[in-house]
Amino acid sequence: MNFIKDTINLSEGTIESKRQEIRDYFLQTYELDEKLFDLLKDKQCLYEQPNRLRHPLIFYYGHTATFFMNKLNVSNILKTRINKTYEAIFAIGVDEMSWDDLESENYTWPTYEQTKAYRDEVKELVLELIDTMEFSLPINWESPMWIILMGIEHENIHIETSSVLLRELDIEFLIDEELFTYNNEGSTTYPQNELLPVEEGEVLLEKDRANPIYYGWDNEFSFHKSYIDTFKASKYLVSNGEYLEFVKADGYSKLHYFTKDGLKWLDFTQAKLPTFWIEKEGVYFLREINRIVPLPLNYPVDINVYEAEAFCKYKSEQLGFEVRLPSEDEFYRLNDYVRAQECEANIGFKYFNQTPVDKYPMGEESEFYDVVGNVWQWSITPTYPFDDFEAHPAYDDFTTPTFDDRHALMKGGSFISLGNEVLRSARYAFRKHFFQHAGFRYVQSSNPYREKLNDNVYETDEQISQYCEFHYGQENFGVKNFPKNSVELLKPYLQDVKKEKALDLGCSVGRSSFELATIFDEVLGIDFSANFINVGIKLKKYESLTYKIATEGELFKENSISLKDFGLENIKQRVSFMQGDACNLKDLYTGYDVIFCSNLIDRLYYPQKFLDDVPKRVNSGGLFVLLSPYTWLEAYTPKENWLGGFIKDNKEVSTIDTLKKNLENEFELVDLIDVPFVIKETNRKYQHTLSQMSVWKKR
Repeated sequence: MNFIKDTINLSEGTIESKRQEIRDYFLQTYELDEKLFDLLKDKQCLYEQPNRLRHPLIFYYGHTATFFMNKLNVSNILKTRINKTYEAIFAIGVDEMSWDDLESENYTWPTYEQTKAYRDEVKELVLELIDTMEFSLPINWESPMWIILMGIEHENIHIETSSVLLRELDIEFLIDEELFTYNNEGSTTYPQNELLPVEEGEVLLEKDRANPIYYGWDNEFSFHKSYIDTFKASKYLVSNGEYLEFVKADGYSKLHYFTKDGLKWLDFTQAKLPTFWIEKEGVYFLREINRIVPLPLNYPVDINVYEAEAFCKYKSEQLGFEVRLPSEDEFYRLNDYVRAQECEANIGFKYFNQTPVDKYPMGEESEFYDVVGNVWQWSITPTYPFDDFEAHPAYDDFTTPTFDDRHALMKGGSFISLGNEVLRSARYAFRKHFFQHAGFRYVQSSNPYREKLNDNVYETDEQISQYCEFHYGQENFGVKNFPKNSVELLKPYLQDVKKEKALDLGCSVGRSSFELATIFDEVLGIDFSANFINVGIKLKKYESLTYKIATEGELFKENSISLKDFGLENIKQRVSFMQGDACNLKDLYTGYDVIFCSNLIDRLYYPQKFLDDVPKRVNSGGLFVLLSPYTWLEAYTPKENWLGGFIKDNKEVSTIDTLKKNLENEFELVDLIDVPFVIKETNRKYQHTLSQMSVWKKR
């Protein structure tokens, strides 16, 4: 099979030629994703769970299709769904995050045949959109076609991550037929590594959201520049043979080689070898995706960050000077120095496995090998945002949940990388204990590097900081704290209501969830934005959280908060947070005594779907509580989906009248209350608003 190595140029050509390119690109990716699962002996194997921290394989088979549907709906390109149930259960749960709900009893997975039929329907719908959607060149963030490309590049990522999960699956579930091309140049010898100089130079990354040449994820845009002094880097990626020296030196038992977090991982796994190595009576073998071969000592080792860091400490002892993982900027400098993007490499499915570390030189004049391709290369740099970072509104949680020091950037792509993944500008990060066809090279360098991002500071996201201040900051102009006051005003209506389960839907950064937990035994906060719920999660986990508040122009001040500050420390275990779409919730979110929705309804892309669905999740005698200032804006909700604020048939339509019409059969309207709030934008700019609280009791 021939695959497209590079992603599509978004600025050249004609509209019709671009349609055909995107159509071919979509079909290639969509069909390749499915072909990967043909490696399973039986489609029942899709219900196996290769990694207990990840979903069964059926989730990933369905997820890439539902991603298209969910993003097209959120972006208001589509107004309909193919299967709302599938588009809820297959929506979230890819990165192992603390809000992921991985309990198997919470899921009723569809059959393979049902999921395949669903994928086929999505395929036809996307093809029709590609053929008919109006767009112009260049295709940028504002273009509807960007969402199609987002789905394609998202599926490229999952082709790679799914291949890793297949590699983690017991090999008895996989066929041994070679559906792809393997490299068979493994050897019992390996080249001796050495450190070679990389000349000093400037690193420049510049990508324009308005006029991109290629598709990019949110963390690639804006501007970044640094100057890297001369340093040395290993000629080759660290091979299995070089890493075997560490293993035979009993490296996994020498705890001083491992970082604090590395020791926790080591204690949890009791690892003595790389995950994909197998030892039988002193002989080593390598687990590839669907076969086991004698350990090829000349292939790059495939490990996680903790193992790579430990090896570097071991190697430093052997060399008598310090070596470490390269920083992201040092990788860019090496990449530019050898012009790696112009070189042939083991990338884009050339092979379905790794190749010898001395097979692909980076140009005729360079002595370096595999600066790109073969395996991803771990860096010492945690994920961090470039200046002027912005999250794309359709996928605001692609990068920001990784700003936590627990995700390390990896560079260069692997043998299975496609599309955006192979570009110089690509910035992907995974949790440090993950396995992702990733190895490493080491450097001897005096260049400074970013080793830690303060994982409790949201210094790059003004909206997050503003909401933190709104939920947890000081009161302004005598107006009470809105989330706390809303719950206080609700209390008189709770006298005859069970107080077992509450759902805070549209919980934002979590203050109302914590306040509800002073009343209810169990509170679940759900928000569409992973960035928002991450604040609540961090407040539960850490002693404090710091955010920056705009004061004037480019000036800011820091504010630090903790649950102890608000007397909420002792109830935090009652609260959990999940990411979810209020317009398409999973079926398991039901049976609540109170569903509390604060300033949510006028920010939904399809509020009528929300009203049709959510009230059914309230117990009889329970309350459905809506707060909203009814500030309908087309930026959030297409005008045809507004519930009020317009004239129809020569009559004014108000939101409360629409709510009454929708809810009166199942609910009694108990009360309407005006709740004021103030949002601080800067020291001298505030928003003063009245939200209307409507309290509805389920009949």
